[in-house]
Amino acid sequence: MDIPEVFLIEDNPADVLLTRQALSNYPVPLRIRVAKDGEQALTTLSGSDCKPNLIILDLNMPKVDGHTVLERYHNGNVPVVIFSSGGNEAEISRALALGAREYVKKPMGFRPFVAAVCGIVDRWLGGSGDAHRITGHPVTAP
Repeated sequence: MDIPEVFLIEDNPADVLLTRQALSNYPVPLRIRVAKDGEQALTTLSGSDCKPNLIILDLNMPKVDGHTVLERYHNGNVPVVIFSSGGNEAEISRALALGAREYVKKPMGFRPFVAAVCGIVDRWLGGSGDAHRITGHPVTAP
């Protein structure tokens, strides 16, 4: 079995570290690839060696923002989940209209952050039919 790859597009080094920590004890091994801004993400996604199973995308980034990444990246087979601090109704609606499958607001605090990240992975990688093996309990992707 191939190791699932999570592509994290996040400019905040603290959030990258927290996400890596959150997934370090995940029930199955995961490969974590990181881009620090939207420009780097689009370059990486256009490469032949980047085949993520899940993209976790921040919206507020330098160079190229998350909405632009959504506009330019078209692969309906790879779920893109927005994981962002902001989140007014217009921003959420725009992200979903551009193809994001879910919008999750980043919670404050270590435990809620870990729970949110693991919940995203459970829902979107666990829902692929491997839910019981990956998470230890059945999960259905939304």
